[in-house]
Formats: sequence, C-alpha cells, structure tokens
Amino acid sequence: MILLESHSVIINDVLTDRFEKASRADIQFVDYDNVRFHLSTPESKTKLLLSMGIQCWPDLVKYGAREHLQNEYQGYLLPQDQTEPEYDVSLVIDLEQLPEGNEDRLALISKLAHLKSTAMSSPFLSAFAEESTLQANYKDAGGAQQKDIAEQSETKGELKIVRYREEEAIYIQASNDRVTVVFSTVFKEETDKVFGRVFLQEFVDARKLNALQNAPQVRYSNREPPLEIRHLPGLHNGEDWGYVTFVFSPRHFANPAQTQQTIDRIQLFRDYLHYHIKCSKAYMHSRMRYRVAEFLKILNRAKPEVAAERRTATGRTFRTR
Repeated sequence: MILLESHSVIINDVLTDRFEKASRADIQFVDYDNVRFHLSTPESKTKLLLSMGIQCWPDLVKYGAREHLQNEYQGYLLPQDQTEPEYDVSLVIDLEQLPEGNEDRLALISKLAHLKSTAMSSPFLSAFAEESTLQANYKDAGGAQQKDIAEQSETKGELKIVRYREEEAIYIQASNDRVTVVFSTVFKEETDKVFGRVFLQEFVDARKLNALQNAPQVRYSNREPPLEIRHLPGLHNGEDWGYVTFVFSPRHFANPAQTQQTIDRIQLFRDYLHYHIKCSKAYMHSRMRYRVAEFLKILNRAKPEVAAERRTATGRTFRTR
C-alpha cells in the first residue's frame, strides 16, 4: 500500500513552471473531498491568484482556520472581502517578488501546495493545544476524595465537528491525556462494505504487532457510533455506515514536526481507505479477467477434432482422428 501525498501535485507543478517563466493561466480542478481550486492570472501574467473552495470552511473558521492561514501565508493571503467569488480563500503571488534562492523558492512552492492541508490542520492544532492546557490544569488525585478523582478523570475539551463531505464528518475531542479523532464514513456499494471491514479490522489488529506498539490506538465500529459521539443528534446507524476512532497520546504531537506529520496522515485517512478499496477491486477484476482468459485457452485445447471418413482402394471406409 502507498501513502497519499498531502500536497496538491497540480499546484506544485504549475507553480514550478510559472516560477521559471511567467505566463497566463486559468486552471480549475478538484482535489480530494471535493475541494475546488482555481489558478488564474486575472490582472497580469506576473500576478498569480490561487483560490480554494472547501465545503467545511464554516466549521474550520470556528476553530481558527483564518488566523492560522494568516500566520502561515502572511503577505499572500487576501482579505475576506477581496476573496475570489464562489471561493473561500484566495492567495496572490507576485512572480516579480519571489525569493532569490532556489531552496527558498522550493519551500514557498511546497507551502502553497499544502494550502488545503494547512487549512484542515486548524481544528487538530486547536485540539492538541487544548490537550496541553487540560494536562497542565490536571491536578494529582493523590489524597483527593473519590468524587474528585471521578470528576478529574472526566476532564474533556470541546467536541469539534468538521463536516468535510456531504454525508461524512470528523469529530475531534481533547482530554487531559489524549486526543480522540472519530471518522464517519459511508459505503455505498456492497463490495465496498466487505473490503472496508477487512481494511479497518486490519488497522485494529496491526497494532498488536511489537513493531507498532507506539502507533495510535484504533477502534472500528459499524452500525452504531462510538460512545464519544453517541449523544449527538442525527448520527447514522446501519450497515452502510462505519466509524473509525483514533486515540492520539501526547507523544504523537510532542514537537512541531511530529505534529504536522500526524495531521497530514490523519486528515487523509478517509481518502486513503477508499483509494485502496478501489485499488483492491481493480486488482481483483484484473485477476478475474486473467483467469477467464486462461480457462478459455484450456477449453479451446479440449475441443475434439472432427473425424474424417476415408475410403480404401477396395471401397471400404474408415475414419481418422
């Protein structure tokens, strides 16, 4: 299995080309989770406008996405009233004021290509920061009454909900010793249900290996939502729905580099799952076509030859095979 890239390859390639030689552009495309992008040069070929439209933008704004983008893309992010119509975020890149060094230009291209993942990281960063605060405020229960111990063990932060697809969402909640992330996903085809259960159960079982003891804890449930979100209204129950829960401990976001790596991996989990379901179905179809072709060859070789009737000089007949 392969890991999906957290950046947009199209943005990376277009910016690499335009940084070498400025030219007109008007490119629209859709990335994972129906995120829309538009690369254009509305004013001049040296002013490149990069816009993004994402379904869960109202949810991301509640968890500080706008402020986070302002910090990451300072000098490039346009104000909300200047954002391109029908899009949520717009960045403008002046090709005449690019960094001089090649490494600095590559770093800028990489940062711009991570626009979606940077916006999606805001609720995770908020939850990780909230976990640190809850952990700092958590008092040692030694010598406390049993009631106090029970209350401290229930210390939890705000439940963050990111509706990143039409029927699916990510639920994020911090507590004093962990951050819990729950994905809801729908399987619209019968074969997807079977493949999905196999893959998700493998996530649960793989952690039993000694080499993966430091991986996040994974739980999978279908039909019923997990306890962390069961109190929410409007959740779906049934065979078509599955819920995957990841439990992150502080070691998974101990430093900025590890935090960003964790966020890049977890936010692509749904795409990773369905991508490999489709790859598995395509592989099985190719193997089935190969087996059918082999069976046809065997059947063709098994066809009996037509017996030919011949006569001797005396008029007697005989058959040859």
